[in-house]
Amino acid sequence: MMRDHAESFLVYLREGRNMSGNTVEAYLRDVKEFETFLRDRDGENLTGASNTDLIAYLLALKNDGKSSATVNRKISSLRTFYRYARENGLVSEDPAAHIKAPKIERKEPEYLTVAEVDSLIALPDRSAKGIRDRAILELLYATGLRVSEIIAMNKDDVNLKMGFIICTGEHGKARVIPLGRPARVALEEYLQESRGKLLRPEEHETEALFVNYTGRRATRQGLWKLLKKYAKQAGMEHKITPQTLRNSFAAHMIQNGADLKSLQELMGHEDISATQVYLSVTRNRIKDVYDRTHPRA
Repeated sequence: MMRDHAESFLVYLREGRNMSGNTVEAYLRDVKEFETFLRDRDGENLTGASNTDLIAYLLALKNDGKSSATVNRKISSLRTFYRYARENGLVSEDPAAHIKAPKIERKEPEYLTVAEVDSLIALPDRSAKGIRDRAILELLYATGLRVSEIIAMNKDDVNLKMGFIICTGEHGKARVIPLGRPARVALEEYLQESRGKLLRPEEHETEALFVNYTGRRATRQGLWKLLKKYAKQAGMEHKITPQTLRNSFAAHMIQNGADLKSLQELMGHEDISATQVYLSVTRNRIKDVYDRTHPRA
């Protein structure tokens, strides 16, 4: 992608489509990968691509074993790029207009039991890092936040007195999420006793809620390592990801009677179909209760 087009497309994604930084990076990466495919295939460029080129690219992705979810994201990226290209006069016809996305088989979400969550959160020690880690784990489970949302949070996004946080999610829409008492206590302890010890003198003005050992804003990789560490200690190394805690939040809310619309708002889902996947949790629980209790089950 030519530099001026890349910069213009980046602005289009950030300002015109109000996309988060992580989503923008993914879209740019997808478009550049398609550009590489075109160049290697027949020396074509992005603005000269045809519908046939896109179909060949999707077949190549399928032959490489890419999942339907990955292919769908790349299709979405290319559709967005060619919409931008057409609006800006870079192409006369949209080669992605009639591309159909493959159907995704929704897997049942993996989640922890309440007891497993409790045992995981109890693992961090009383060191400055341990107090921070417990606050992160409590917040992940208490709110169902995405990793990208956790690391983007600032101190001012937390209102411990009133018991809520403000999160600006992937689509730029702010949502207010209540905090339970354990999460409030863990965050208060972190802010009062731990955060200042982790900050370096030159970083004391940072707005970041969670900071790493360098005193700077925590990173996505850092949170993954943190979670992997405690998952290993708990003997659940291959069972836990940040998404697992998000799933656990949703599953336990559904199991205890939360309605889908409220859960959709709490999780920041644009489409309620993304929230409906958690209904399988309730269906399976009801089936299990029936099988265990009905005389003729």
